[in-house]
Amino acid sequence: MFVDSAMAAQAAAVDSQFSDRVAALLEGIEQQLMAAAVADTAFATQAAQHIISAGGKRFRPLLVVLSSMLGQRAADDDEVARAALVVELTHVASLYHDDVMDEAELRRGAPSANRRWDNNVAILVGDLLFSRASSIVATLGVEYVTLQAETFARLVQGQLAETRGPQPDDDPLAHYLAVVADKTGSLIATSARFGGMVAGASDEVLAALSAYGEEIGVVFQLSDDIIDIASDTAGKTPGTDLRAGVPTLPTLLAQRSTDPSDARLLSLLAGGIDDDAEVAEALGLLRAHPVLAEARAEVARRAEVARAHLAPLPEGPAKDALLALCDTVITRSA
Repeated sequence: MFVDSAMAAQAAAVDSQFSDRVAALLEGIEQQLMAAAVADTAFATQAAQHIISAGGKRFRPLLVVLSSMLGQRAADDDEVARAALVVELTHVASLYHDDVMDEAELRRGAPSANRRWDNNVAILVGDLLFSRASSIVATLGVEYVTLQAETFARLVQGQLAETRGPQPDDDPLAHYLAVVADKTGSLIATSARFGGMVAGASDEVLAALSAYGEEIGVVFQLSDDIIDIASDTAGKTPGTDLRAGVPTLPTLLAQRSTDPSDARLLSLLAGGIDDDAEVAEALGLLRAHPVLAEARAEVARRAEVARAHLAPLPEGPAKDALLALCDTVITRSA
């Protein structure tokens, strides 16, 4: 099972029966995920399973599973699995397209599909996985199809906004946070809502799950931003975003500085950094800068907002697990 071990441990830090059920559902979803990527030819199957087989946190399926335990009826395991497949296939498909746009070299420690094959293959495989998600969501009902379509529109519009960049009258940080909400928060919100839907959750619970999912999704991305600067042990090469000139929470906060002593840092942050020595220099300056503590405080604040959204949910191990994820996103970037 590929779910991030620390995340899964905290999310299931309740009675063993609940933990075993969550693990069994996620294991079954993992197997079905690989099966959903099987195509008509061996080559298409290999390309479609490329990112899936490299692993991942499976955060979206985890939220589907946990949220499915908060409804007014016992959720059907098959419906839970199908809902989880829809969101994870959509997520994986978007990664193929993102890697083309970003000209990425690696994805989850393996060569990206666009690098292993070419851009055309990566785009077409992404389209194939989107089509599989569409076929599966149609089996769940019109409400699911509508929500999936609305979510997909947000994903695309978030990518468009990121590609275009902030305009002269835009605040760069506000623009970035809006992009993160659309590109990351929207699908995680849908994951949580799908889980509640398959269990017949009330409108109040569905609204709470959506709000929680959107907020925890944004927080998760912002914690990744901090990891890119601060961590040498998180499985990600520090400074990856710096090299690509990708804006992140710490760098955008730093770029607001008017302190003359930050002139060198601001010069380094003005564009992508290719030189290893300059990347190391920028990392050192950012790690010593107050913006890192400011970014961590913002992650903690938003995690508390996510936690507050869970108030209407019924008490029990599923709610406890969602609450634990609020702690996880804080500790992973500490």
